[in-house]
Amino acid sequence: MTVGKTRSHESAAGHVSGKAIYTDDQRLPAGMLSLYPVLSPHAKARITKIDPAGAYEIDGVVTVITAADVPGVNDTGTIVYDEILLPDKEISYYGQAVVWVAGETDEVARLGAEKVVVEYEPLEPILTIKDAIAAGSFHLKPRVIKRGDPTTALQQVDCYVEGEMAMNGQDHFYLETHASWVIPDGEGNYQVYASTQHPTETQIVVSRVLGINKNQVVVTCIRMGGGFGGKESQANPFAGVAAIAACKTGRPVRVKLKRHHDMILTGKRHGFLGQYKVGFTNDGKIVALDVDLYADGGWSLDLSPPVLLRAMLHVDNAYYIPHLEVRGQIAKTNKVSNTAFRGFGGPQGMVVIEDIMDRVARYLGLPPEVVRERNFYHGEGETNTTHYDQEIFDNRITKVWQQVKDSSNFTARREAIAQYNQASTYKKRGLAITPIKFGISFNKTQYNQAGALVLIYTDGSIQLNHGGTEMGQGLHTKMLQVAAQTLGVKIERLRIMPTSTEKVPNTSATAASSGADLNGQAVKDACETLKSRLAVVAAGLLKLDTPEEMVFADDWIYCRTYPSARIHFEEVTKQAYGDRISLAATGYYRTPNIYWDDATGKGRPFYYYAYGAAVSEVEVDGFTGNFKLRQVDIVHDVGESLNPLVDRGQIEGGFVQGMGWLTMEELVWDEKGRIRTYAPSTYKIPTIGEIPESFNLHLLERAAQDGVIYGSKAVGEPPLMLALSVREAIRAAVAAFGDTDYVPLASPATPEAILWAVEYVRDRATEAVEAVGEPQPVSG
Repeated sequence: MTVGKTRSHESAAGHVSGKAIYTDDQRLPAGMLSLYPVLSPHAKARITKIDPAGAYEIDGVVTVITAADVPGVNDTGTIVYDEILLPDKEISYYGQAVVWVAGETDEVARLGAEKVVVEYEPLEPILTIKDAIAAGSFHLKPRVIKRGDPTTALQQVDCYVEGEMAMNGQDHFYLETHASWVIPDGEGNYQVYASTQHPTETQIVVSRVLGINKNQVVVTCIRMGGGFGGKESQANPFAGVAAIAACKTGRPVRVKLKRHHDMILTGKRHGFLGQYKVGFTNDGKIVALDVDLYADGGWSLDLSPPVLLRAMLHVDNAYYIPHLEVRGQIAKTNKVSNTAFRGFGGPQGMVVIEDIMDRVARYLGLPPEVVRERNFYHGEGETNTTHYDQEIFDNRITKVWQQVKDSSNFTARREAIAQYNQASTYKKRGLAITPIKFGISFNKTQYNQAGALVLIYTDGSIQLNHGGTEMGQGLHTKMLQVAAQTLGVKIERLRIMPTSTEKVPNTSATAASSGADLNGQAVKDACETLKSRLAVVAAGLLKLDTPEEMVFADDWIYCRTYPSARIHFEEVTKQAYGDRISLAATGYYRTPNIYWDDATGKGRPFYYYAYGAAVSEVEVDGFTGNFKLRQVDIVHDVGESLNPLVDRGQIEGGFVQGMGWLTMEELVWDEKGRIRTYAPSTYKIPTIGEIPESFNLHLLERAAQDGVIYGSKAVGEPPLMLALSVREAIRAAVAAFGDTDYVPLASPATPEAILWAVEYVRDRATEAVEAVGEPQPVSG
């Protein structure tokens, strides 16, 4: 068996030795030009003058690219055409690239950019979700998903609270910044090398801005140094502007962003605001939830509609809520156009419901884990069906929850922490457990398809092409394992090829955690086609007449009922060529039985769900607000893992990235809309110092999933939400500084935010002592 075995990443040696080639590491073609942007100093303004003349005073500047140079459509919007590539009338966000200077070197282009004169008439920007609400500034109409009658139910419940939950965005901070090369062939065709998660969409956008057919553009992604969703749509403008320059000059052109340019120019995870009313029983069962979700879309639409939809579809997380109405809107602000980020809106929806769960528990004086357990989806029918009418046939919530409670020794540790907190005045510890239920499939049904192309050569070596892109997540490694397993050959026979639109057309983005699901099935389909052809040849060579009984294993082909009759794989491939039998095959897969009705907000948008649960323990310093993550225990459902080593890496990495979003990665804009956290010096991501010494991870056992590639489950995005346990553990520690029915905690929970929360709890405790005997008001 090749599938299911622990195997190192196929490029691991290249990664650690520096030999792995990325887009901008290739050998430069002769005459390659570099582009450098001229950025707007305003978040919103009218452009009154663009004068590039000064740039040409710099020796080595070849041209300046402006809106007038676009031969096709000056727009790189993905869902609608609302994303001007090169503005000539209005600025929509701080740092927007107005023009690009092409020079013989990076330095020449930079010096030329400094000489370009652009004059502006500043306008008042909209910078926050609340400002957008006040101004009625939104992209598209509101969306609604509803079950039951929350309005009536909220009037009849035992208990009721309302509140809001705001959360910040997150920068992708991949190791490799955006890079694109465009090489014209002199005959009207263009070879594009791009760090893109969606080569087909990059192909579409380049053909659009150049005004040519898609078949004149080939987009290749060698590999990416990280993506996390930030290269799903955001790669397109950089490939587009390089293509315009290549068209204008007839020379190869590259864009390679500096780190600060990447952080200024590219979209982030959407910041969200959730406003809710929740009704519940005296024993903690939620009866009704009415919630408004607002996503900060930024200046253009990008992928905001499906991001918002996924947040709305995950606002329940793992909980059955009989009456639920969620409304969603996309705020239009003068910021970068926010985009896909690991979890794609799901984490934002889950933060809201987990905040509510803790709020309900503290209101009732119940342990938060008890309230969570009491609200899990369970049984059959209504209590196991989501608010969008999808029944959860494979419900494993309770299973992963109980396993992690047992393996982490949760109950005993909770008691020990309570004793510690009684004895410690200035430091408090907190323990929390949170679940996840995450739907797997693209929100847009048509994207749930994939293709592959497998080529076998007469020496028995094999080239493997598929539509997914490699960004360090191990997709190529898994595809090699799937192909080797299906063909019954040693994995060393296979060579994985860079993803290219000329090999596999019309592909979907490598996103939605579906890379292995979709492409794995397509690869398997192509390999099965080749096996059926080779089986006929092998049977003939063995003088047998039952090709359907041929077994392919360990580079040998033999008869299942007569195993001593066997022949080597290479001999069969040579003979197949001699018999004029094709040794190339395409494969295709479409996810079955999924659909979505956008008008009704109902359907079966997900093929299945991934589940997990995490227990986190923290210690909070009451003087500084700093916290230390002491221990993490995780049980996660990956089905029957294709590669446990790769999957463990994804779970650990996703958890840490989620922890960074929720606790330290703070994006800051000033009152003029200028982003101030645009460098590693001002934007903090987790380091090895934040990783707990005790980090225990268990994959759910005997968990094969029906209908997916070799029983495996998606693993890219779901683990990020496990980090909600860290946020809730911090809240538990903060609560130990006082006694209150509400612990407000900002997101991200930076030391400053934690300190403010501690002060709030202490103040409420003091007020309670001073007002002994007086009834306490309900928090609102």
